[in-house]
Amino acid sequence: MRPLLLVLCWLLFSQQHTPSYSIATDTLSRGRSLASDERLVSGNGKFAFGFFQMGTSNLFNWYLSIWFNKIPKLTPVWTANRDHPISGPASPELIIASDGNLVMLAQGAIIWSTKANITANDTTVAVILDSGNLVLRSSSNSSHIFWESFDHPTDTHLPGAKIGWNKVTGLNRYTVSRKNSIDLSSGIYSSKMDLDGIGRMFWNSSTVYWSSGEWNGKFFSSIPEMSAGSSLANFTLVNNDQEVYFTYTILDENAIIINVLDVTGQKQLHAWTGQDWFTINDQPRYQCDVYAVCGPFTVCTSDADPFCNCMKGFSVRSPEDWGIEDRTGGCIRNTPLNCGDGGSGNKTGMSMTDKFYSMPGLRLPQNGTVIPSASSANQCAQVCLNNCSCTAYSYSKDGCSIWHDELLNVATDGNGEMLYLRLAAKEMQNRRRNKSGMIIAAAGGASIATLAVFVFLVVIWRRRNKKWPIHKMDNDPGGVGIIAFRYVDLQYATKKFSEKLGTGGFGSVFKGWLSDSVAIAVKRLDGVQQGEKQFRAEVNSIGIIQHINVVRLIGFCCEGDRRLLVYEHMPNGSLDSHLFQSHGAILDWNVRYQIALGVARGLGYLHHGCRDCIIHCDIKPQNILLDTSFVPKIADFGMAKFLGRDFSRVVTTMRGTFRYLAPEWISGTAITPKVDVYSYRMVLLEIISGKRNSPKHSCSDGNVDYYPVQVPHKLLHGDVLSLVDANLYGDVNMEEVERVCKVACWCIQDSEFDRPTMVEVVQFLEGICEPEMPPVPRLLLAIAGG
Repeated sequence: MRPLLLVLCWLLFSQQHTPSYSIATDTLSRGRSLASDERLVSGNGKFAFGFFQMGTSNLFNWYLSIWFNKIPKLTPVWTANRDHPISGPASPELIIASDGNLVMLAQGAIIWSTKANITANDTTVAVILDSGNLVLRSSSNSSHIFWESFDHPTDTHLPGAKIGWNKVTGLNRYTVSRKNSIDLSSGIYSSKMDLDGIGRMFWNSSTVYWSSGEWNGKFFSSIPEMSAGSSLANFTLVNNDQEVYFTYTILDENAIIINVLDVTGQKQLHAWTGQDWFTINDQPRYQCDVYAVCGPFTVCTSDADPFCNCMKGFSVRSPEDWGIEDRTGGCIRNTPLNCGDGGSGNKTGMSMTDKFYSMPGLRLPQNGTVIPSASSANQCAQVCLNNCSCTAYSYSKDGCSIWHDELLNVATDGNGEMLYLRLAAKEMQNRRRNKSGMIIAAAGGASIATLAVFVFLVVIWRRRNKKWPIHKMDNDPGGVGIIAFRYVDLQYATKKFSEKLGTGGFGSVFKGWLSDSVAIAVKRLDGVQQGEKQFRAEVNSIGIIQHINVVRLIGFCCEGDRRLLVYEHMPNGSLDSHLFQSHGAILDWNVRYQIALGVARGLGYLHHGCRDCIIHCDIKPQNILLDTSFVPKIADFGMAKFLGRDFSRVVTTMRGTFRYLAPEWISGTAITPKVDVYSYRMVLLEIISGKRNSPKHSCSDGNVDYYPVQVPHKLLHGDVLSLVDANLYGDVNMEEVERVCKVACWCIQDSEFDRPTMVEVVQFLEGICEPEMPPVPRLLLAIAGG
């Protein structure tokens, strides 16, 4: 639960919508039934209770749920029959039975009941309260409650509800994730408050993968950010002889906030933006810290998209399930092992044909078996081969460990170890000969556009008349053509990919050399489908672009399922390493201003100087590289979108990093180059402040001081110096600081038509034109309460 700092930022978009039905009551009394086309609505109009359908086109299930009444996106916050949905043509109804309990019926059969202990003399009514709590209470005494939905949460913890134990009755309130995005039934993750007052998350009700730490009166030790949200929410932990529970309340009654245990196993705090839910905070902070989130025989990478990928020699067991966020099935072998009966039961069979595939830089699976008798890597490998259930081994300074059957919870780790994955010899041969069925499918399904790109690259290569000429680059480090490299040559150039520069959303980047004189950065794309997609996007975007502020593509490699891109090496790394990380050099003001100007020039060229307008779609400090002289280069075009000169906007799915996204992304409308302008504004503010402008940061005094909110107000009051990175000690050009602040405020205007083009931004920063004082955007006024 990070601070609710940006909740108000997005509340500007949360205009309330009139529901498409009319309900006059929040109460169901005995003698009246609630049919499938009827609803109860809370007195404040915030919550609805009734039936709805969810599922696929082939099968829709009926659920009895509570959801937000005024939100157009149906969001169940509690479901009565999550594990017993009603399928088929049956029309369900809800009644208060003769024993006073609330009962759900389908074709006369009881599907669900409150099962409360009600005396014969009590007459009951069901009421949906303003808090979203459904209660079954006495019709004559509203304080006499027999049953309430808050005591039986599903995957959502609403404000005011308790999570924890009633020590007297033994009631344990906890949340359980749903199975997938279209099935509300119970999933494999749960979040509980234990009797010791510490919150924990479990995989399969057994393995703990996250703990809140102890409560200090204000926040849990693992979530210190909670203290900064005290002006927006009250957090309470109660631990006495009768009960132990955690609860929270939102101080702004107009805010729509929920705490959900997601299907991915993360506890996520969501705020409604008016168009969709915005994730303010998630615990665990990194997706791959959720145990077995990708299923067996997978590798998880938290900052990748997708974050789950099959291990080599394996394929997704059920692509349909992965498509609806159910990855519990993980991946299965493409080729069975050659040991005995395939590894299913023979524990003593000897296999001399299975091989091992090395996987470096990994967090190893848990529950490995230590083999103290194996004193070398070869002995460790042989122990694994001698056991048909052994699927992998690792040998390090700590000795030999082997794993049996499924491999779970494997993730990339910069300081990780080497895992040797057992594969059938045939699988290894198929990989070497490039006969994998997955590769054939990928090649056979290539689009005409992809073919055209490859033909273009081959033509360029032939014109250069060089046969894989790594050694011929000495005299032409600034050449214009694109080189087609062999994979073996890039292995040699990078010393077998031994010096990693970083890891991105689609793969890793390694440093290399061409004939010991020209430094290169080699991006190795991971995953056939995602790698192929980014490979095409990057080559198509910057293959023929030559601009001082756009990173230069030197060449590529396309062999079998391998996709690699070779760029000029940027010795000073990415901008974020200097702004946000302690090991980066502190950039003085002049360098920062030139970086801001260079990025603007690069974007101006992409938007207006190319044959087709190129919308980058992911402008952020991580994608701005710095050369020896700190000249900025825009990089990472894997999400870029082309816009023909005959068109003004393009429809595309939302992409990029959330805190840099323009409002039109959220509304789902077609986009223009102005989305890059909005993102550029966020980069400008981070260049000024040296801090991330994200909902994860706030001031310790508890006030709403989100940095972008301060800028227009400081600008109006002539106090822009207080906005500048303290590490610069005031050594700045005040005229330039004020100009950058003005430009930034123009770039965030609510309407894209009020934002400048990047060409105009360049003119402003160069001093050719002087920007006027910008109006304060409505978005920021809403945050500041203006």
